[in-house]
Amino acid sequence: MNGIILLICMVIIVGRGESFFVDITYVESAVAKGAVCLDGSAPAYHFDKGSGAGINNWLVHIEGGGWCNNATTCLARRNGRLGSSKQMAKQIAFSGIFSNKPQFNPDFYNWNRLKVRYCDGASFTGDVEAVDPATKLYYRGARVFVAVIEDLLAKGMKNAENAILSGCSAGGLTSILNCDRFKSLLPISTNVKCFADAGFFINAKDVSGAQHIEEFYNDVVTTHGSAKHLDQSCTSKMKPSLCFFPENMVQAIQTPIFVVNAAYDSWQIKNILAPGVADPHGLWHNCKTDIKKCSTTQLQTMQEYRLEFLKALSGLVSAKSKGYFINSCYAHCQTETQETWSTSISPMLNNKTIAKAVGDWFYERSPFEKIDCPYPCDKTCHNRIFDPQDNSLA
Repeated sequence: MNGIILLICMVIIVGRGESFFVDITYVESAVAKGAVCLDGSAPAYHFDKGSGAGINNWLVHIEGGGWCNNATTCLARRNGRLGSSKQMAKQIAFSGIFSNKPQFNPDFYNWNRLKVRYCDGASFTGDVEAVDPATKLYYRGARVFVAVIEDLLAKGMKNAENAILSGCSAGGLTSILNCDRFKSLLPISTNVKCFADAGFFINAKDVSGAQHIEEFYNDVVTTHGSAKHLDQSCTSKMKPSLCFFPENMVQAIQTPIFVVNAAYDSWQIKNILAPGVADPHGLWHNCKTDIKKCSTTQLQTMQEYRLEFLKALSGLVSAKSKGYFINSCYAHCQTETQETWSTSISPMLNNKTIAKAVGDWFYERSPFEKIDCPYPCDKTCHNRIFDPQDNSLA
């Protein structure tokens, strides 16, 4: 018990000691280009400028926040921070991969670090010209992505020596789907790589046997008109919405890419494997709240899900210039918080933190391609525990 209390205290101290607040920047010039959030407002990001040797290095990180798959769910987002920059916090805390202190973020602390706010609902792939006068919804994520990058180029990224496109969750998926597009927008002399945290969502059946996530992604791609902005070598071979799944297009990515993901990703377990619609009696509720409350049968189902995840990842495993850090934690997004990015108590694989593994891969000090042993072998995990009263999907 004393050890647990000590760990909690260390996490609190680390969290309070190194985070700092960064103001919001609105890309007002994007509005005239039709590159807007769901409600028609300007895109936005938070930007902490680089210094010293990092002055010409850029980390562009995309915020996560799920997706909306029809007018009803997009309307539900329209008047919140995930659909309108008018509703976004004017300041947000930077820590983890955003930290400006070398002891907390050794390889990227002096880079230009940005968090791009997520307000389109389709991982920056949508592009529908028409605006329904009844809903007044704008599906323009692909335009927003280009407009934000153009704004950053004008602010100095045109001189970038190194650049990373990264993101968490739906933002991690953005960094996969838009990786080559990002590279194409930067100078040819720039060393460009991509990095996805908890963005490798897989096409798996839920516990009832239904293709819940496949149907959901199909609705997302159809609603947002995303097909034309998905990988063409993939969409020429299969239904466009299947190309929203990284497993079907990652081999085609030409730009070097690194994937950080928990094999028992808590969002995927809650929403792909055991969504509420597939578990009407709530038999998975306690398990999804805390992995330690899972029954033997539920753990076996999750072990099978892990094997499905690793199979889906095989396209990345066989690709050149790719890297991956796949741990066996019950977690989702491990780069934006200090305790899981880089501290003495952070998750590790091969005796390396995520920060060390990513840095070694980016700077080519050493490759990193590691898959953890099955749960519960990894004692460095920070497994998520959710509020039992939280009935939300994400």
